[in-house]
Amino acid sequence: MTTPYDIPSDPAKRHSAALTDGPDRAGARAMLKATGFTDEDLAKPIIGVCTTWIETMPCNLNQRALAPHVKRGIREAGATPMEFNTIAVSDGVSMGTSGMRASLVSRETIADSIELVVRGHLFDGLVCLIACDKTIPAAVMALARLDIPGLVLYTGSIAPGRWRGRDVTIQDVYEQIGAHAAGKITAADLHELESAACPAAGACGGQFTANTMATALEFLGISPGGRNDIPALDASKEEASAEAGRLVVDLVRRDVRPSQIITKASLENAAASVAATGGSTNGVLHLVAIAKELSIDFTIDDFDAISARTPIVADLKPFGRFVATDVHAAGGIALVARELAKAGLIDPSTPNVDGRTLGEIADAVVETDGQEVVVPIETPIKSRGGLAILRGNLAPGGCVLKLAGEARTHHRGPARVFDSEEDTFAAVKAGRIVAGDVVVIRYEGPVGGPGMREMLHVTAAIVGEGLSDEVALVTDGRFSGATHGFMVGHVCPEAATGGALAAVREGDTIVIDVDRRSLDVELADDEIAARLRELPTFVPKVTSGALAKFASLVQPASEGAVTLPL
Repeated sequence: MTTPYDIPSDPAKRHSAALTDGPDRAGARAMLKATGFTDEDLAKPIIGVCTTWIETMPCNLNQRALAPHVKRGIREAGATPMEFNTIAVSDGVSMGTSGMRASLVSRETIADSIELVVRGHLFDGLVCLIACDKTIPAAVMALARLDIPGLVLYTGSIAPGRWRGRDVTIQDVYEQIGAHAAGKITAADLHELESAACPAAGACGGQFTANTMATALEFLGISPGGRNDIPALDASKEEASAEAGRLVVDLVRRDVRPSQIITKASLENAAASVAATGGSTNGVLHLVAIAKELSIDFTIDDFDAISARTPIVADLKPFGRFVATDVHAAGGIALVARELAKAGLIDPSTPNVDGRTLGEIADAVVETDGQEVVVPIETPIKSRGGLAILRGNLAPGGCVLKLAGEARTHHRGPARVFDSEEDTFAAVKAGRIVAGDVVVIRYEGPVGGPGMREMLHVTAAIVGEGLSDEVALVTDGRFSGATHGFMVGHVCPEAATGGALAAVREGDTIVIDVDRRSLDVELADDEIAARLRELPTFVPKVTSGALAKFASLVQPASEGAVTLPL
């Protein structure tokens, strides 16, 4: 009698055949049948469907609704989906607390957990549904590490809220916290705003980290063209999800792998998209981390060169007028690609998982008449991109300055030194920061934090206090994509590992010079060295658990803050 054991394996089951085929695998098949799979299901290629659904934020809240459509597309294309879930940590919710230390650490945990599930269950392909900040690079890092056919689909941006006749985002809430501390609005005003700012499911609406990375992933080619900018609750998101399911099966059958999609050229395209949209400084960190997974030589210096030659063509928050739902209404992310292609600022030949090139995606874009979100490259919003990499005696290993929406290119002032975000926020709230100051927040880097917290609680309070045009900020921590102002982050080496930031004292003069690409404290090298020798040995704030493991394995921010084995 013929049994399923006698049926030849589908050639596309390059990995899963070892798990499901033949009499020796009867035990595995028995377990899988208990979850509802049939012999027919297990004879097909098996595709993992990873969601990052969690109830702690609106960002990923629609993924339970979208995952069935991905699975439907996979089945329609003749394969078998197997859904699994991993964690997420909300930057917006944890911001300004010790919980924020978990955010960047979660990127590594998410990537590791996806890798382990896929390796453990020998999936032939993978679709990752992502939204909140760290889930996006983490999914790509895992897919690159595994190098099996797959793609990443952003489940969409939140719609803006409405407050007193205008559109608002989470950025407004954090900035009005500062305004409340300064006595400019009442507690009732702030409560009314917080209750209106985030109306439903979807990731933060401005060109903050989530939308920066969602944009970058289409330029990188690992997300289907024109699909990431569809808003979270747009009805077409369901069919886009099913299309992703059908597409991944095609990638599996043709054995198209991430290493064929993600190249030096596509990383440069992704960096150009960050620069052209005034995107988050976290884009630097995450693209360098993705490059490391494929051993591609892509560094922060590549990012600086790209940003220097790439004009800003998208008028997006936090510095501009519009949000991600407006990008979609205007015609989509491909409008940015079209403008950059005109000026030869991207490589149009790089492939996308949907089978087209970036140039073909740009050529096919349909622009909405009268849209003002993406401007012509001939009349850019700003002549250079939104980020710059600086070096100097305070950051010999490099640091990142956010320039979008900032007219200054130089700031010289006295250091106001703090060893934690909490102490800094208290000083801002108490009105102890004045025009001309350079706020220094140290021991908040990958090791010192540990976890390299984002400083939005502080930077937004500075904006709310009305000081954003008159002070600068320097930190070995990170910034939210919602941060704007003259803000320098990712200082390397960080204070906890003996960086010069640890030697800065109250009142020292710090100079930030964009034209010279420099960040310096006006001290002689021997004085800096002498001060560092006098400092006590850094004592870790956390000595056990995931944060301590991260601190012991993490590389500098200039290397993507990835964790590597000892």
